[in-house]
Amino acid sequence: MNPTSAITAQALRFIERTTYEDLPEEALAIGRRCMIDTVGLYLAGSREASVSILVKDALAQGGSEDAPLPGNGAARVPASLAARVWGTAGHAHDWDDTQVSHDPAHIYGLLTHPSVPPLTAALIIASEKDNIDGRDLMLAFQLGFEVECKIAEWMKPRHYRRGHHTSGTVGTFGAAVAASKLLGLTGSKLAHALGLAASFAAGIRVNFGTMTKPLHVGRACENGITAARLAAAGFEADPAALDGPWGFFSVMGEGFDEAKTTDGFGAPLTIVEPGVSIKPYPSGILTHQSMDAMLKLVLDHDLKPQEVERIRFFAGKNIIEPIRYPIASNHLQAKFSMPALLAMIVLCRRASHHEFEDAFVAGDAMQDLQARTEIINDLEIDAQGYDKIRSRIEVATKDGRNLVQWADERYRGGPSNPISDAGLHDKFRMCAEGVVDGARQDELLALVQNIDKGADVERLIALISGERELAAR
Repeated sequence: MNPTSAITAQALRFIERTTYEDLPEEALAIGRRCMIDTVGLYLAGSREASVSILVKDALAQGGSEDAPLPGNGAARVPASLAARVWGTAGHAHDWDDTQVSHDPAHIYGLLTHPSVPPLTAALIIASEKDNIDGRDLMLAFQLGFEVECKIAEWMKPRHYRRGHHTSGTVGTFGAAVAASKLLGLTGSKLAHALGLAASFAAGIRVNFGTMTKPLHVGRACENGITAARLAAAGFEADPAALDGPWGFFSVMGEGFDEAKTTDGFGAPLTIVEPGVSIKPYPSGILTHQSMDAMLKLVLDHDLKPQEVERIRFFAGKNIIEPIRYPIASNHLQAKFSMPALLAMIVLCRRASHHEFEDAFVAGDAMQDLQARTEIINDLEIDAQGYDKIRSRIEVATKDGRNLVQWADERYRGGPSNPISDAGLHDKFRMCAEGVVDGARQDELLALVQNIDKGADVERLIALISGERELAAR
């Protein structure tokens, strides 16, 4: 066996030694907000067609009745299959939180969607245990979140540029760490769990705009739990799989930034600094500043759809390359189509998951306005670098006006301009609408807000899954 490498050794020490009492209050407060956001997304995602297919598949496979499914009542399935469903539901609307980085070398500001993998793994493992302490669940979540984010931050951005989807690849480690912590893995078994996770990690960006994109995160959750459970049973892997020879960093990202690794995990916790963004729109994070700019333009000028002649969108490659659909024909493509997103704002003056419906996106009004939207790679914007998301919108009106709006480089939802608690709760209720009734929305929200303060975790899971007997207590 290879000797444990420096980074793997750091990870093992951090996971083994960190206690709930070591977590600063700021990290706990942000963690609760991330959990509120993610729980709402489980509910919203549970009604997506892709998730329905996965639910049917999980039920058809049968097996041990380990864990429930979101929004699907009392049925229980094997833990790994449940994790696949929960993880896919959490990412189904592309509305889950995003890691922040201040490193200009990270060409795309998005590194990973950090909360769904560790929270999913923690909840699934918790559903198999009696009287789980919410502090233990919070600790497992925080450790998975931190290891996932640090791997993404330290890895060279070539990983993403080559087409890997970080939330699928690095997310596997977040789930594996959270599951391993709740399963009590230490020493060689914990190292083997990371080694298994390294081989399971997968997801490529060609599937952005399809059902398979959120499945990347579902598989990360599934594979992370599988890695931890196999390691607990004695299954072995290379104990230096992060930075050992042919390890995750070298194979998947062509190395890592050695200078960044000197501070190690938790110094500081990424959830605190540089922080995490909670998304205002259910689309790629690179689109949000531009969508806010269009909304401002529409509201400032009281612009009506029938007044628009043409839209011209100017941006750099950091937006244009990944947001790649010139005209979206369905709601999944719309999440990665600036013409679709800008048209949605003009037509509806908002963009929630209720607007991301296939019939609306494929409708005449959306198709017509998308066709009259031109995407232009602005070389002057490119020359300013990729550390921030910069764009400009020009709307030519039928009465001869040319309305111009630059995007605010401060991301709404990011640490410097966060969504308020009231706004976060509104998003939660919007996501829960049609899945959980108003009274249970209040109860579930209160349980998540107090997850590490004595909340009944079993009841929380029951409310998400819709297990009526437990949820009615």
